[in-house]
Amino acid sequence: MTANWAAFSAAEPDLARTTEERFGAFTHHTLATLRKDGSPRTTGLEVRFLNGELWLGMMPDSLKALDLRRDPRFALQANPGEGQSMGGGDVRISGRAIEVEDPEQKAAYGEEVEPPEPFHLFRTELTEVVRTYVEDDKYLVVQVWKPGEPLRTIKRT
Repeated sequence: MTANWAAFSAAEPDLARTTEERFGAFTHHTLATLRKDGSPRTTGLEVRFLNGELWLGMMPDSLKALDLRRDPRFALQANPGEGQSMGGGDVRISGRAIEVEDPEQKAAYGEEVEPPEPFHLFRTELTEVVRTYVEDDKYLVVQVWKPGEPLRTIKRT
């Protein structure tokens, strides 16, 4: 089961807002894709939350774009920033990336974002959103959301 960003935001608005803030704090984040041989590839990436979708834009024929064309599964981690503070916690998103082939939809994104042309554009279908943070300098808190399931919160000392 998957959900787009709008469905996730409607289901868990607080976690969605925190996730957008974490990704908005820095420009570059880490994307994990799968290579031809099945091994992981991590690369830097900029993301956009726009019109109820989480978008991934990439340079033409970049290895990460070719990976996603072959196998759409991905994991995305927000840039933790400098030092050890990780304001807002560590945030990760997993799902499937679907390449946008419709010229009108791609043009509308291009007008809004103004990426260098040409580019690959993928919209995402989420399978999991995870936030990990420290509460009261005592608890490690892990929030896990999956489509169709309630938010699960785990606290550890």
